[in-house]
Amino acid sequence: MAENNQNSNNNGPWWKPGMQIMSEVSTWIIVPIILALIFGKMLDTRFGTKPIIFLIFAGLGFVATCFGIFRVMKNYMKKLKEIEKEAKEEKK
Repeated sequence: MAENNQNSNNNGPWWKPGMQIMSEVSTWIIVPIILALIFGKMLDTRFGTKPIIFLIFAGLGFVATCFGIFRVMKNYMKKLKEIEKEAKEEKK
């Protein structure tokens, strides 16, 4: 029964890597866009440029989100390839 609750590397429950990736991606989706929208709205109100800064910051937040998700997925794919490589070496 204990084997079912552990992953192959004995790093914890089988669902831990999935939850970790989900939380990283969710953070990259939420934080940059929310911050960009808050600061864009605040600066637009302060300088009287209603939608301009808001839209610029929204675009920058979107770009930051895309970059962050790409980086998280790239690191995850790298880890998967390392695990596959170790598994092949163990079989030999």
